Amino acid sequence: MRLRTLTLVTLLLVAAVAPVSGAAAVGPSAVEQQTTTTQAEACSFPYSATDATGTEVTLESDPGRIVTLNPSAAQTMWEIGARDEVVGVSQYAAYLDGASEKANVSGANGANVEKVLAANPDLVLVPSSSYGASKDRVDQLRAQGVPVFVFGEGTSLAYVANKTEQIGRLTGNCEAGREVADDVRESVSQMRAVLEDKEKPVGLNYFYGYTSGSNTFIGDVMTTGGLRNGAAEANISGFAQINDETVVAMNPEYVVAPEESPVPSNEAWNSTTALQEGNVIRVNTNYLQQPAPRSVDAAEAIMQAVHPDAYAEYRQMGAENGTATGETTTDETTTTVVVDDTPPESETETGAGTETGADSPGFGVLAGLVALVGAALLAARR
Repeated sequence: MRLRTLTLVTLLLVAAVAPVSGAAAVGPSAVEQQTTTTQAEACSFPYSATDATGTEVTLESDPGRIVTLNPSAAQTMWEIGARDEVVGVSQYAAYLDGASEKANVSGANGANVEKVLAANPDLVLVPSSSYGASKDRVDQLRAQGVPVFVFGEGTSLAYVANKTEQIGRLTGNCEAGREVADDVRESVSQMRAVLEDKEKPVGLNYFYGYTSGSNTFIGDVMTTGGLRNGAAEANISGFAQINDETVVAMNPEYVVAPEESPVPSNEAWNSTTALQEGNVIRVNTNYLQQPAPRSVDAAEAIMQAVHPDAYAEYRQMGAENGTATGETTTDETTTTVVVDDTPPESETETGAGTETGADSPGFGVLAGLVALVGAALLAARR
């Protein structure tokens, strides 16, 4: 993914405008002054925006202390160069470089209100799943006068770009938010361009008995990377359970799964082209399952595995445009299975097979499943 180095850009700009020794300093032109003023006004405070709950959130001044209750919001803050403004994160953001230096605001089955308040935040960023499962905690924070912005559920990479830009605006990092959002949009556009005439094989996302159907974030990552979403074609919507009969009928040519998560090896699965040919694509968990800028890297990993020639063309396109397309981030990552800090939701609360809006789709439902069949494994990975 193309990611501008903001610090370097800043240094170059400073060098460009600094007066040369022995020469008279020349001030900015009228056009430059007007552009700077316009940009400052566009990122000024007070600022108000309506969140996914319909609540108008007003920030009286540029927030300097941010608490993120989901790892995708934390990842976004890191990517726009604003991690120093983050004072609190969930336990599942631990993979981010320097996250251990932040307050861990996680508690039992969600965020700990006392820990959040102790971090003295100017703004709290909340996923829709946390709000749906723990609305009372958000209400408690708002009752204390803390601005809380709740995001909607992510169903596409376009959503990731828009969310990145929104977080940049909310936190006073407008230019950085726009730049990283445009990086996402451009990378997606370039991937789709080089894949336009390619034959796309059937892919299946799998995670502990569940798959990503239509209207899901992971489904869009897969199709952007050059696969057809077999679950969507089988009329599966949202993040839903999948049975062996459907897998056999679908006969996926590729299986996309987070790192280290198990893929069945029973008779049904072993009959598929994907397993017979060893086409299981393991993708960094924190990139595949979080609607944040590094999700582009997940799409790239899929494209590299499925369409290596197109991937090479994509990389060349980025090199020619000077965009460093296809480069991954430099933070060291773990292979932690990322479940959002939310308690399990029942089918009657979310609807069978629906996406909860968590960083990992359907994790409100999935948390209960993992608790029953994989709690020990999950705990070990944390």
